[in-house]
Amino acid sequence: MKYFQTHITLFFTCILLFLSGCASYRPTQVNNICAIFRGETDWYQAARDANQKWGTPIWVMMAIIHQESRFIDDAQPPRPWFLFIPLPRTSSAYGYAQAQKPAWADYIKGSGNGGADRDDFDDAIDFVGWYTHVTQRKLDISKWDVYHQYLAYHEGRGGYARGTWKKKDWLKKVAKKVKNKSAIYNTQLKRCKPELDDAIDGWWFF
Repeated sequence: MKYFQTHITLFFTCILLFLSGCASYRPTQVNNICAIFRGETDWYQAARDANQKWGTPIWVMMAIIHQESRFIDDAQPPRPWFLFIPLPRTSSAYGYAQAQKPAWADYIKGSGNGGADRDDFDDAIDFVGWYTHVTQRKLDISKWDVYHQYLAYHEGRGGYARGTWKKKDWLKKVAKKVKNKSAIYNTQLKRCKPELDDAIDGWWFF
């Protein structure tokens, strides 16, 4: 019996360790890009890969994700309620990038990333890089023009082209916030980029 109990204990300990290892990283200092990447260097690797692939600056992609989800993997729009009855959500937006299902389907088709998940940071930041890249190509908005890139991101490229954002003063304020956040992230990243690059590319001697 003691032998059996010991093995049962070991089994559940392994299960708990496995589940804790699968837990998503959620940065606590979301206003500091260096702290975010120091807490999970795999995120920096993913951001750098997306930058190299699509050409969108890291601080631009991270500022958009900050605005959309505050780096929460399963973020969703709030569910409306009628009395005590939960109603369907008004949007299919989900995950780090708050990508809606049609846009995500376009991303999978356009990028070839068939196994992409919206609650996977690597896929989400690659999505933002892809989206801004296509926006530049279709709407001629620079990838460094965070203000207008965010407006196109929020309204969709069709909505942006139709000027749906022009009468939305609240949205213009949000886009300005994203622009300011990207500038802060840019300044911060310049200070810690060598350290982060070294953590990823550092020389190993055997």
